[in-house]
Amino acid sequence: MNELALKYGCNPNQKPSRVFMNEGELPFEVLNGRPGYINFLDALNSWQLVKELKAATGMPAAASFKHVSPAGAAIGLPLSETLKQIYWVADAPLPLTPIACAYARARGADRMSSYGDFIALSDTCDESTARLINREVSDGVIAPDYTPEALEILKAKRKGTYNVIKMDPNYRPEPIERKQCFGVVFEQGRNEVDLADPALFENIPTQNKNFPEEAKRDLMIALITLKYTQSNSVCYVKDGQAIGIGAGQQSRIHCTRLAGNKSDIWWLRQHPKVMNLPWVEKIRRADRDNTIDIYISEDHEDVLADGVWQQFFTEKPEVLTMEEKKAWIAQNTNVALGSDAFFPFGDNIERAHKSGVQYIAQAGGSVRDDHVIDTCDKYGIAMAFTGVRLFHH
Repeated sequence: MNELALKYGCNPNQKPSRVFMNEGELPFEVLNGRPGYINFLDALNSWQLVKELKAATGMPAAASFKHVSPAGAAIGLPLSETLKQIYWVADAPLPLTPIACAYARARGADRMSSYGDFIALSDTCDESTARLINREVSDGVIAPDYTPEALEILKAKRKGTYNVIKMDPNYRPEPIERKQCFGVVFEQGRNEVDLADPALFENIPTQNKNFPEEAKRDLMIALITLKYTQSNSVCYVKDGQAIGIGAGQQSRIHCTRLAGNKSDIWWLRQHPKVMNLPWVEKIRRADRDNTIDIYISEDHEDVLADGVWQQFFTEKPEVLTMEEKKAWIAQNTNVALGSDAFFPFGDNIERAHKSGVQYIAQAGGSVRDDHVIDTCDKYGIAMAFTGVRLFHH
């Protein structure tokens, strides 16, 4: 099959719509559902990300995509008991396989943004992973294959309409890519830069030149994630997973702040007060996620006010104070940070430092590189100039 008609394009008024190949057959098969235009954009972008993560790290990888940018990306390292709790997988019906761990990390990092996502898996989707996917609100999944048990579970999801795509792992696109804008055709070579190249970390202008292997791995994950994130973009990574992604901002500092705020929220969700919130029985997962997000924000009274907290809790929780939040965030360390282009000012480093960043990989080349380097030296941060820009549009 070299063509697939779609219901409509980005919006219902944009008809006709289709995906097709000029030559050869489509490199995927729709096993269930009826994916739409944006679904396929998410699927194909996220597939590239997880395939590259798997090649770079040698570990199963997963991504959670929304509107053509990742909300989360991760490799399949085992989960701590704390992460199992904050990702709501402590009660998983089956042992978590490596690909299930990768999915739980990718989906759990930014649960608010991942609501209604499209999932990509680098490896065969097994029953353990399918059971985790089955209880989340999601539009679909793309993977190189599915076990019979997993496929049965996914086909039954969303009253039988859940989108399941099987991707040909051997597919290689043409080296030149094209797209249209306002009737004008754009053409460029595909971005085939090797982000697993050790040479990326050879130019280290900071006083601290120590990059442990785990830090290099996390920086690779950050850069590969950014390669498929709408620019401008910045990505915070810790222990094999993205914990904060700032995508599509016009200002670099706004990317750094947005991603930093997301990573702070990820860390605050592990605070004892948050982990011990007294939930009412049978609260919906989405309501629980939204309530946590508000509880740890400055708008906490929106869920703690009299007459409101009873909807979510069996008893009124104590406020998580600003002092407690600052003290807890200060305990987060060894965070890696990647940027899809150079940092123009040291204010980005100042903001990154507040969220525990100790390792940075960025392109370099700003007229104020000296100021950025000095700010890193001020905090003992190790920074590499990769010389590689990763704009994606």
